[in-house]
Amino acid sequence: MRRYGGPVLLCLVGAAALRITLFGDLYLRYVQAALRPYLIASGIALILLGVTTAVLRTRTHTDPEDDENAPEEPEEPEEQEEQAHGHHHGPAGPRIAWLLTLPALALLLFPPPALGSYSAGREAAQRAAQGVGTFPALPAGNPVELTLAAFSSRAIYDSGRSLTGRTVRMTGFVTHGADDGTWYLTRLMVTCCAADATTSKVEIRGEDAPSTDTWVTVTGTWHPKGRLGSDAAWPPVLDAGSLKTVRQPSDPYETR
Repeated sequence: MRRYGGPVLLCLVGAAALRITLFGDLYLRYVQAALRPYLIASGIALILLGVTTAVLRTRTHTDPEDDENAPEEPEEPEEQEEQAHGHHHGPAGPRIAWLLTLPALALLLFPPPALGSYSAGREAAQRAAQGVGTFPALPAGNPVELTLAAFSSRAIYDSGRSLTGRTVRMTGFVTHGADDGTWYLTRLMVTCCAADATTSKVEIRGEDAPSTDTWVTVTGTWHPKGRLGSDAAWPPVLDAGSLKTVRQPSDPYETR
């Protein structure tokens, strides 16, 4: 059975990749939508490789009766030493290699959730390397839908003060600050996948804090603070007019 460890592992990983891409949008927890075709192709390729490898190993397997009639070959010194220490691995590698199937099974049966408040809390304050300047005009009408990254950039760097007098609406999950009751609307932003995620957050005032990791949509107005482009301007502040609990979106990340 050990000779099929490699093929089984390949098939499990391939099946996990297909499960999160073909049968839902779980893959959006880990990568951007544009990478879906590559995940599907990789899953199919891994399964085909695993099946092909298993078939080839079955065909090349020697019949046990032939093994009994075949003359014994002298053991190599390395094999004698392994047997003396009880480590004999056999032709297909050590049995401990089967433990590699556990992560594949976990991804197949219990896909991990998207990054949340724990990841955001570990992230140091990182802001775009840009200077103070003017931004394009916002769309007409109130409220205007903005990502947290767009709101933060305008609040911190926009010398034209385009947020003044505008009502904005943003969606994110809840994170908490220190014990003074401060809380933030938070969103993680990715370039390629969850591994490169950075944090955008906006301090919310005027509404009681929901529980951590709750997804909410907040409507309100910008509360200026600090000098533009300075550390005192971060994180930006929103005076909330309304708050509504919502479901986590299928794509929980903002993209650059």
